Amino acid sequence: MKIAYLGPAASFTHAAAAKAFPNEEMIAKSTIPDCIMSIEKEEVDVAVVPIENTIEGSVNITLDYLFHFSSVPVVAEIVLPIAQHLMVHPAHAASWRSVQKVMSHPQALAQCHTFLQAELYGVEREVTPSTAYAAKWVSNNPTELVAAIAPRMAADEYGLEIVKEDAQDLELNQTRFFVLSRQPVSILLPKEEEKTSISVILPNNMPGALHKVLSTFAWRDIDLSKIESRPLKTSLGEYFFLIDVLSEGKETLVTNALDEITLLGGTASKLGTYHVHRLQTT
Repeated sequence: MKIAYLGPAASFTHAAAAKAFPNEEMIAKSTIPDCIMSIEKEEVDVAVVPIENTIEGSVNITLDYLFHFSSVPVVAEIVLPIAQHLMVHPAHAASWRSVQKVMSHPQALAQCHTFLQAELYGVEREVTPSTAYAAKWVSNNPTELVAAIAPRMAADEYGLEIVKEDAQDLELNQTRFFVLSRQPVSILLPKEEEKTSISVILPNNMPGALHKVLSTFAWRDIDLSKIESRPLKTSLGEYFFLIDVLSEGKETLVTNALDEITLLGGTASKLGTYHVHRLQTT
């Protein structure tokens, strides 16, 4: 089985994918859209993509691609503890406070905002497609006085030295990853709650439309764990909503709620029903 993940090797997505599928072939992709489109085009069997972080919230590009471009269901969620480390080429370990640039994924840079402001104020920050990409670049350019923010496994993979551990703003920092597949997958990790992710477009020109949509879940005693709006990309002020509900034992009720939303004039569809798998270590 081929598993696509946001690469290169030693990214957080790689860590989540490897924990979930330790004996399968890992295929690194350069961007989140590449991961999603690779399974859309049936180049791989499974895709693992980040969806939300404790500090920085949702990964918008994932949400948008799942809504606008993907027809592959979500079959599992993996929650990974995230520890961000500042690392440099070993030749620059003693002079890391003089780095001219810090490279990383935009979510990682934002997760380490307080540290960067306090310790490397004014230093240029360069966005990269992934944390591992930044680490690999630093490794491949040993003459450049540049640091990367990345996981510990990236330092091991690319021969870098960690000069500041746990640079993230919060100690309890976690990222959720969605597992996408057309077929059921077997993940040998403890299962926790069952969720269903739903996309909703509200009925047009209906006063209290959002209230009416949410009421379809409330009166059926279906708990929501998340709701978020994103631009529909049609015209200004039009949005779609992504809703996560706790659906254990309530599959029929969830289906009935979606039918009621349709009767109200809205559009509702399932992105997937899945279990959550929480990992204890990065």
